[in-house]
Amino acid sequence: MIIRVRVIPNAKHSEVMGRVGSIVRVRIAAPAVEGKANAELLDFLADYFTVRPKFVSILRGEKGKEKTIQIEGRPDHELEEVMDSIP
Repeated sequence: MIIRVRVIPNAKHSEVMGRVGSIVRVRIAAPAVEGKANAELLDFLADYFTVRPKFVSILRGEKGKEKTIQIEGRPDHELEEVMDSIP
């Protein structure tokens, strides 16, 4: 499954804020320095979608705030259910 994410770094804690259209807005409790926010984002999304971290990767936007993320490790219908639960 491929999703688009808008990352907001330097938050007090990591959380999914919601969706704006097809873009998932995520606050990350790490600074956008030396890839720390990207690493935290991948770990957070792995926990959120209940997959191993190796099944979450950044396809595009590694240096920007909007990223294209690929999530694998579970059947697509289960990942879709998680996506549908995001307000």
